[in-house]
Amino acid sequence: MGLTARREAPLRDLAALIEADGGRAAWAAADAADREASHRAISSLVAALGPVDLMVANAGVGLSGQMLTPNAADYETMVRVNLLGPYYAFEAVVPAMVERGSGHLVGISSLAAYITAPGTGQYSATKAGLSIWLESLRLELQPEGILVTTIQPGFVETPMTASNDGAMPGLMSAQRAAALMARAIRKKKKVYDFPWRISVAARLARHLPDWVRRRIS
Repeated sequence: MGLTARREAPLRDLAALIEADGGRAAWAAADAADREASHRAISSLVAALGPVDLMVANAGVGLSGQMLTPNAADYETMVRVNLLGPYYAFEAVVPAMVERGSGHLVGISSLAAYITAPGTGQYSATKAGLSIWLESLRLELQPEGILVTTIQPGFVETPMTASNDGAMPGLMSAQRAAALMARAIRKKKKVYDFPWRISVAARLARHLPDWVRRRIS
């Protein structure tokens, strides 16, 4: 298994866990928002482990922001990580997948792609953009034998949600979320939303009057 992320210590720890469990792991530190660094990291992992059969683009960042107090730098960071990061990762592996006629790309989006609230629109915009792009990519790459899966989770216990002081309905552990994602990937789902109750509520809420949605948010 090839691992890449910004921080070296968690990568080393995760690789050690995988190897202790009998697996094989290699890691390369890189910022997903840095195209050249991302490509270098992926190339080094291919050299160590062989061709990429499955690529999971999971890097993400969530920062709040409102137009009444604009912060373009935060918005640009989210665009680079949440939207451009998966593009950089996939473009590094798609040519070899096309040549082999097989492969599986997975993008981790969010239920925030369906609905937003004041202060979270910029994050939701990046996730909605990612989900739409993955849909297009799935149609584009199907004839080449490449699968594309869009995974849209709700609230998961991570360092990103730890700083969230608002309500987080359906919050689940990272371990439980990872197990659900792995199952969806094994089943080669096109789109997988969870928890399903929050997914249904998010889609239905889009049709509520604005004054109701403001009260809820």
